[in-house]
Amino acid sequence: MKKVIGIISIVLFVLVSFQSCAAGLGNAISNNKEASGSAGVILAIFMLVAGIVALISKYSKGMTITAIVFYLLAFVIGICNVGHFKDLMIWSILNLIFGALFIFHIVKNKDKYNKPKSE
Repeated sequence: MKKVIGIISIVLFVLVSFQSCAAGLGNAISNNKEASGSAGVILAIFMLVAGIVALISKYSKGMTITAIVFYLLAFVIGICNVGHFKDLMIWSILNLIFGALFIFHIVKNKDKYNKPKSE
């Protein structure tokens, strides 16, 4: 599950970043003093970082928690800066869902993370 969410996050990074650049351009042209385009770019970068961390964390609880933190930070940044373009709310909620799935993954596999490493 972590690898699938990580790959989806990396692919969505491209879509969200292009969409946020267009929203930022629309905000600049209409001069409406909104920051949803810039917040979308930051959300996309956090989604990319969380996706990469999710891909490289196999049995590391710390890296999984790091991915959760990045997903939740992306959610907070996105949901606080929703403006005229409502697509940022969709990406924010998607990041919240990804973070919740990772929390569920840690709770479900807590015995796997607490197992001593054999060499």
